[in-house]
Amino acid sequence: MLIINPSSGKEKAMQYEEQAVALLGKRHEQVVIKYTEKEGDATEFAAAACDGTYQTLLAMGGDGTINECINGLAEKSQKPDFAFVPLGTVNDFARALNIPRKPEQALALLEEYHTKAVDVGKLGNRYFMNVLAVGVIAEAVYDVTPEEKSKYGHFAYLMEGAKAFRDKTPFGIRIHSDEKEVYGGKAYMLLVALTNSVAGLEKFADLAEVDDHLFHVFILEELSIPKAVKLIPDIIKGNLASNEQVAYFQLSNISVASDTELVVNIDGDEGEPLPFTAEVLPGEINVIVPKEV
Repeated sequence: MLIINPSSGKEKAMQYEEQAVALLGKRHEQVVIKYTEKEGDATEFAAAACDGTYQTLLAMGGDGTINECINGLAEKSQKPDFAFVPLGTVNDFARALNIPRKPEQALALLEEYHTKAVDVGKLGNRYFMNVLAVGVIAEAVYDVTPEEKSKYGHFAYLMEGAKAFRDKTPFGIRIHSDEKEVYGGKAYMLLVALTNSVAGLEKFADLAEVDDHLFHVFILEELSIPKAVKLIPDIIKGNLASNEQVAYFQLSNISVASDTELVVNIDGDEGEPLPFTAEVLPGEINVIVPKEV
């Protein structure tokens, strides 16, 4: 099955439909094409591809389309292998898997057809492949407009996050794992990463692997302009886990609560109000990736 979001990547997806069908046709007798028209379509199509008659699902679209496909595939007993052409603004999942952002190169992976079992996160009845975030900085990404994303790329999120420094009020947070408290205190932001790439920064969670079965948890405990001077280079270099302003630990499941009314950001989209519980689903989806991954 081929899922296409016609509006993704400045409508680039339609330009590569013929090439995608030709490559899929080399391996499969029939290629069913589905075009998304509204939110939720990709999830519905991906779920339909889990009826045991499909071997490969290829999606061409942005971050939202890929996330929807993951939600359609996760925890299905007869799911196909998953391939995707990243046409989004940030493409963190593609960065983590070293999938080329050039469509022709991403499609070429179908010829080698090397798969890797990749972890997926689960929060309630939703699934995610990159990150959960809580706090003013995390909520700032909701204010990024489509025009800003198109003009500035992933820097649009970083710029909006920087504005949140003006409203830097810490919130109380309690974290449990396996029914034991692992953290209690004040924080400016909580970030739970499944992969190394966050907001287009490929070294943000440098210790994370797509198949390590772990959440990489970062808690920003202090926030000021002077301290940010040191924080930013550590983020870029992949040294965030050892920064003195940050508490870092690894968990396979996490429960988060706060006395403040907060909403968790799920892969860049507004999610559920706190409290929430999330878990790692180890090796949940087989993704077609470069051989070196």
